[in-house]
Amino acid sequence: MTALAKLEQVLPSRLRRRVEAVREATSIVPGAGPSLDLSVLGVVAAAIRGHERLRFGYTKPGGTEEARHTEPQRLVSWGALWYLLAWDLDRDDWRVFRVDRLVPHAPTGARFRPRAMPEDGVVEYVLGRISKWAWRYRARVLVHAPAAKVAAMIHIPVDVEVVDESSCHVEVGSDDPHRLALWLAQLDVDVEVVDGDELAVAFDRLATRLRRAAGGAST
Repeated sequence: MTALAKLEQVLPSRLRRRVEAVREATSIVPGAGPSLDLSVLGVVAAAIRGHERLRFGYTKPGGTEEARHTEPQRLVSWGALWYLLAWDLDRDDWRVFRVDRLVPHAPTGARFRPRAMPEDGVVEYVLGRISKWAWRYRARVLVHAPAAKVAAMIHIPVDVEVVDESSCHVEVGSDDPHRLALWLAQLDVDVEVVDGDELAVAFDRLATRLRRAAGGAST
């Protein structure tokens, strides 16, 4: 379906009707992931393919809305989420947008010449932006495991600083400290919060919940 959405804008009418049939005949399990309008994905993909400037309304993480004027460069998918890497004409810099948060405006018809991509590579650059710069909560933890082991367990860009042969500091973050506490617990290694009050509180609540779940079990 995502492949069809990318092609929809350039398909002949006969095939476009098939795309519409797929969309109309498909239901999505509630809570399975962010709602994504495939027609929006198709509009963005068509603008990238045609080197056409794209205007859209964008809802920021805090809920505020603003208009953006961009030169769309590349779509990047990560799990259930899709991201747009674009040159923001108003800010004169690269920006990353979640596709499910944007509402395209009428086509501008204005063409642009593609710019050189960020030196880190598209995927690495986008992951770096959404993994670190977009975090609402930040924390620094001491992980009691070798830095190489920790880096191999964490599949997103994070800063890992060696402390000694058996421990390291890690800069982590999330929009939700409670989910971050759960995620760190799943690493199955001992961690200590060095800096990050929200994460420390989340760990305390998680510990209380787990002790309650264990009931009268012995240590």
